[in-house]
Amino acid sequence: MKYGICNLSIVPLRLEPSDRSEMVSQLLYGETFKILEHRKKWSRIRLDFDRYEGWIDNKQFIEIPEETSNTLKESTASYSSDLVDFIIASEGQLLSICMGSSLNAIQMLEHAFEGKSISEKLPKEHLLDTALLYLNAPYLWGGKTPFGIDCSGFTQMVYKINGYSILRDASQQATQGEALSFIEESEPGDLAFFDNAEGAITHVGIIMKDNHIIHAHGKVRIDRLDHTGIFNYERRCHTHKLRVIKRII
Repeated sequence: MKYGICNLSIVPLRLEPSDRSEMVSQLLYGETFKILEHRKKWSRIRLDFDRYEGWIDNKQFIEIPEETSNTLKESTASYSSDLVDFIIASEGQLLSICMGSSLNAIQMLEHAFEGKSISEKLPKEHLLDTALLYLNAPYLWGGKTPFGIDCSGFTQMVYKINGYSILRDASQQATQGEALSFIEESEPGDLAFFDNAEGAITHVGIIMKDNHIIHAHGKVRIDRLDHTGIFNYERRCHTHKLRVIKRII
């Protein structure tokens, strides 16, 4: 079995082994993974953080020994906490990285980092401070950064930066945590899930105070939350139908 690490700022994870294929997620700097299938130009991988699978271009990562992979997985997670920061790579070259990039492999990659980082679980109330840093980030299917993010990528990254692990897709995240019966039982930082006409969960957001929600819909935005769902101030209508509220932490 082979293992790898993302040594670039952002790398697309694709549904099929093609540059034209749908981007289902992204790898940020420092993310590690297991290589499930290796071809001439592409590799199918499984991320260590959330076990999400997809295809990655072989030019956009480096292989690492199994021992190194195990050491990185067992080490205390450390993530960059500014919207954008820089890694000092070989020969003094700068590599820009986004908030939530993993810093565990800095020494192994022979890179240097002098910015701000988080390496401990933060109190639940800190989730919204992180969420607000993404405000107005454009929606991007499969995205995980302030320059483009989808609804479940947004919730996953906010939780991740604060030291908590949740799955990648909204439907997967909805299987975690404790279901609440009423909005009134919720706390800021809990997750609200929404379904489509067929009953499939397709959207997720983070509950705020005073019946508001922050979520990625066109952009990361704040809207009203009620028993029906999300009420969009600009469109003056409900855009998402509430399915369930979950307390993850």
